[in-house]
Amino acid sequence: MAVPTHTHARTAVLTAATVLALSAPAAAAPAVAAGPGTAPGTAPGTAAPVRTDPTAPGLKLRRGARLAPGRVLDVKSVVETDDGGERRVDTNTDVTFALQAEVLFEKDSSGLGPAAVSRIRTIADEARRQHATTVRVFGFTDDLGSTDHGTALSKERANAVQRELAKDLGSSAVHYEIRGYGEQYPIADNATEEGRRKNRRVEVTFPRGGS
Repeated sequence: MAVPTHTHARTAVLTAATVLALSAPAAAAPAVAAGPGTAPGTAPGTAAPVRTDPTAPGLKLRRGARLAPGRVLDVKSVVETDDGGERRVDTNTDVTFALQAEVLFEKDSSGLGPAAVSRIRTIADEARRQHATTVRVFGFTDDLGSTDHGTALSKERANAVQRELAKDLGSSAVHYEIRGYGEQYPIADNATEEGRRKNRRVEVTFPRGGS
């Protein structure tokens, strides 16, 4: 498994991790390619998912949202750089890289910094090794600022990463699915700066072995 070479990384091995995600209302089709029909990070599994009550008040579903079907992923490994700026998750079906926005962009910008190019090239190299023909690029922000601004910025950042990936992978042989989700699907608490930093990210996902 490829591990980022720019810094030390820590590895955790997990099995049968249950992943439940929210299904968002359909969004407008992006300029480069239409996005997926399900929430980010979901993929079919082989075991029965844990039952979840969709009416539970603790879920705090936003208006119009609904629970997507529960799915189980067999997580093979998780590798994260010591500074938390980059994370790789390998499951039985997919490889996902998550890079914090500060690693790639200046504040409130979609322009890639010098360090971003080498990190994105590492992702492209792995996608090539996996013979990926479909690559999903999703952008996310924290909940600061307006929802419209966050959605637009996350989409611009996802497009910037896709354009850099296409320089290595090409744009004809690979189908790109690109979405800007803004503040949707946070992975940490937006009440703290540490949590907001984790939520400001771009995720790149592709099937293992071209599956």
